[in-house]
Amino acid sequence: MDEFGVGHRDTGPAETRAANRRWWDAEAAPYYLEHGDFLGDEALVWGPEGHQESRLHLLGDVRGRRVLEIGAGAAQGARHLARCGAQVVATDLSHGMLRQAQAIDAGNAHGIPLVQCDAVELPFAADSFDIVFTAYGAVPFVADSAALMREAARVLHEGGRFVFATTHAIRWAFPDVPGAEGLTAHWSYFDRTPYVEQDDDGNATYVEHHRTTGDRVREIHAAGLRLVDLVEPEWPADNLNEWGGWSPTRGAVLPGTAIFVTERS
Repeated sequence: MDEFGVGHRDTGPAETRAANRRWWDAEAAPYYLEHGDFLGDEALVWGPEGHQESRLHLLGDVRGRRVLEIGAGAAQGARHLARCGAQVVATDLSHGMLRQAQAIDAGNAHGIPLVQCDAVELPFAADSFDIVFTAYGAVPFVADSAALMREAARVLHEGGRFVFATTHAIRWAFPDVPGAEGLTAHWSYFDRTPYVEQDDDGNATYVEHHRTTGDRVREIHAAGLRLVDLVEPEWPADNLNEWGGWSPTRGAVLPGTAIFVTERS
């Protein structure tokens, strides 16, 4: 860890869950203020590149389908799908994020049903949904992403679709800064030691977990899912925004997002 309590160290499910729940509870409102215009209140944006489901159509026809969003944040994606005719439930570990979703839905008689839960322990019966999805939610923020894949598969009908967007695995090797200094690899792509921010007492305050692309494919297969597509969206020329380490400079050279499209076998 460096002098600011930032670095890589081992951490397990309990510490990861507690740290990320506290972090997102505290950051829910500031996060919405910073990124709300980019994300919109009723749009499914798959990543910092800005590509939306209304153009990519990775979920297929959602009309009349039962859909579950995990790691929903303020439920912008769920809200978009509901407007498209889906029956949607949105979940998140963070009560703060769900409060933000409630604030967006204030005065709306057709608000999104919200459930606070851990994505690796979904409180739904098997075969409950036609589609499960998450756009940068849950997957990198749990210690056991293989368990998350199994849970997504469990609640899906046979032939149902699970689509998740997460940080592209190659980005783990590069510092998370938007300028040219972020184009030089500093770490091994194969080092799966979690990224941790911690306080002065050594308690984790934020955690992300890394998996290689091969790891992801094996997790998908082991969960009884079939990989249908792997989308690596390019950075659009008209997107001049910076989002943390994502930027036009880096987006022109490195993939930032990987979107895995899977179906339950």
